[in-house]
Amino acid sequence: MMAGLNNRVGALALADVRGALGFGLDDASWVSTAYTAGELIAMPFAAWFAITLSVRRMHLWMVATCAALAVLLPFVENLDLLIGLRFVQGISSGTLIPILMMAALKFLPPHIRLHGLALYAMTATFAPNLAIWLAGQWTDAISDWRWVYWQIVPLALVAALLVSRGLPVEAVQTPRFRQANWLGMAIGVPALGLITIALDQGVRLEWFNSPLITFALLAGLVLLFAYLLTEWYHPAPFLKLQILGRRNLALGCILFVLLLVVLLSGSLLPANYLGQIQNYRAMQTAPIGLIVALPQLVLGSLVALLLYRKWIDARLVFASGLALIALACLAASQLDADWNWKQFVAAQTLQAFGQPMAVVSMLFLITSVVQPAEGPFISGTINALRAFGSMLGVAVVAQFTTVRARFHAEMLLDHAALVGNSLPEAPEPSQLMQMIAQQSLVLSTADAYRALAVLALLMIPLVLRLTHIPAPAMRAPSPASPVPATPPVASLSHG
Repeated sequence: MMAGLNNRVGALALADVRGALGFGLDDASWVSTAYTAGELIAMPFAAWFAITLSVRRMHLWMVATCAALAVLLPFVENLDLLIGLRFVQGISSGTLIPILMMAALKFLPPHIRLHGLALYAMTATFAPNLAIWLAGQWTDAISDWRWVYWQIVPLALVAALLVSRGLPVEAVQTPRFRQANWLGMAIGVPALGLITIALDQGVRLEWFNSPLITFALLAGLVLLFAYLLTEWYHPAPFLKLQILGRRNLALGCILFVLLLVVLLSGSLLPANYLGQIQNYRAMQTAPIGLIVALPQLVLGSLVALLLYRKWIDARLVFASGLALIALACLAASQLDADWNWKQFVAAQTLQAFGQPMAVVSMLFLITSVVQPAEGPFISGTINALRAFGSMLGVAVVAQFTTVRARFHAEMLLDHAALVGNSLPEAPEPSQLMQMIAQQSLVLSTADAYRALAVLALLMIPLVLRLTHIPAPAMRAPSPASPVPATPPVASLSHG
């Protein structure tokens, strides 16, 4: 949760940070890009290092690094240094989420594992929506932008205490350093960094009109292909790509990326609309985030309990969640220039129910075909896709709304030219352009909602193609019961 809030709140409050420090809009945008790049770079390799150095040791080091940098960042007034430190902080926090999933698969037996996955799912449903309210607290209510960075320090202390008390002390497995795919890592790190630059800066720099974006995207994809090739043939890879041959993993990874795009309909779209059309600050936009975030404290576990019922098919729960999200998008697509946050309540309520149904069910269907020894491989894969899917979604939605806004502006301008002479009191040119700009933004946002609704509905046939997974046993096996067929938890140390 600390890692998710550190990312999202930092992005939402970036305007206040750069205003306080006197940075320009274009230059300061690289602060968010650097942090996101660090996160994506760390995720495929985090589980390997956690096993090698021990989960406890790796987690404490990363939490301490993240918290120490959070304390220092508000005092940094040099932009290049700030970008560099946020990159390092992105790496440290980017390791935490894969370690979380790996720990859930390693330590939690089947009869409670779904509840752990439900908590993990809150990194995608709770944190991004709570972040809107937190950003408003620091920039508007308290009016101290430094808390944008300091907010994670208390969470880091709690996390460090729990990990230090709850996880065993394990020795460093030094032989693993001689076995790792270091060539692949040397190729993969710049590949992921370049892809992040392309996706995060593409809309601002107009994609292939920018030599930087063209180079970053093409070079990143070539290096990514080379990295995956080395992983495929290496005897001790960071990511075991062969396990993607299982239907639920292959389809599940595709669905996960698409779902992350669809989930932007509950956070990015309404926040952008209220900010651009109604000139809302983060504190005024916060209610739409809280409507989705607060129910996740109980809904995730309720969905987990539902999936433990033998008569429940997780695929149908997943499909139902997507249907609710699509319905929410269609409801929000009726917006006009007079909407404020209250008009989004119905759509956001549907999102609050649909998101945990989709995310928790998807995680259950994917992880149920994974053996405990494969936990590190799947946690790295899923979380790399999580970071990639979020970036891709923001880029796609931003580009789509930009293109549609230009289209609607041209259509409205042509229509105004046709009827302008027949109006008794034609508006002034400046007033007319302001009206067209506002309406084009409203129409493009409505188009984006409809597109995401269609995408959610198109995902349902893919969901139904997943292999049915029966519900796990609700109770732990008794001491007299036979030893389950699942490989022992300790086998993760050799994964």
